[in-house]
Amino acid sequence: MKIAAHEIPAIVSRDTWRTARLALLAREKELTGLHDRIARERRALPWVRVDTPYAFHTLQGTRTLIELFDGRRQLMVQHFMFAPGWEQGCKSCSFMADHHAGVLPHLAQRDLTLVAVSRAPLADIEAFRRRMGWTFPWVSSFGTSFNHDFGVHFTQEEMSRGAVDYNYTRQPFPHEEAPGISVFVRDDVGQVFHTYSRYGRGVETMMHTYALLDLTPHGRDEDALDYPMAWVRHHDRYAVAPVAAGDGCCAATP
Repeated sequence: MKIAAHEIPAIVSRDTWRTARLALLAREKELTGLHDRIARERRALPWVRVDTPYAFHTLQGTRTLIELFDGRRQLMVQHFMFAPGWEQGCKSCSFMADHHAGVLPHLAQRDLTLVAVSRAPLADIEAFRRRMGWTFPWVSSFGTSFNHDFGVHFTQEEMSRGAVDYNYTRQPFPHEEAPGISVFVRDDVGQVFHTYSRYGRGVETMMHTYALLDLTPHGRDEDALDYPMAWVRHHDRYAVAPVAAGDGCCAATP
């Protein structure tokens, strides 16, 4: 993206810039405060006990939901769009998953396990995982109602009615699979509780790239695209972006 001349903001002195920046900082602090208040309200939501005996297919054999916690108190699930029969996982869910590797040890320190769950058979998941080079836990819910129960899979019958229940709203939806994030907690006697799920743009919390782009003059640069994430590819499918002569950090000095 190149910013057109008529779109370039005013070029001002450092003092004038500082005044504008301080005004924006006040707004940013308002947003941070609101974020913190909402986080407290989220933690105060009531819980729902999970009684369904889900059985997940993993490299270590069949595992129950509580076993996915891996000994920790909290479990976060990325509902990864990868249905039986698909050749590869969803590119947008893959974009989310590309951000997982570095965060896993930090989450573990806060008693949280992160796991991706898809309906595709485990063999298909593993083949795609190897291609992507990922190492985070990823299990198959093939043959279970887990994805449907947590609002990220829709039956053909449901879709034939023209609308499905997604993101707590009755709405048309183009696919049988949908993205989401769900959170669970366990107690000392082996009970598991569902505490929270988010969908739609809510899953951007796992897309740290967007948080960085939002700090830049060009931003996400998606307004002219057919849909917001049309630019995203699997990370091994991007064309190599050319670097202008002299722009690299190691460019030769004449």
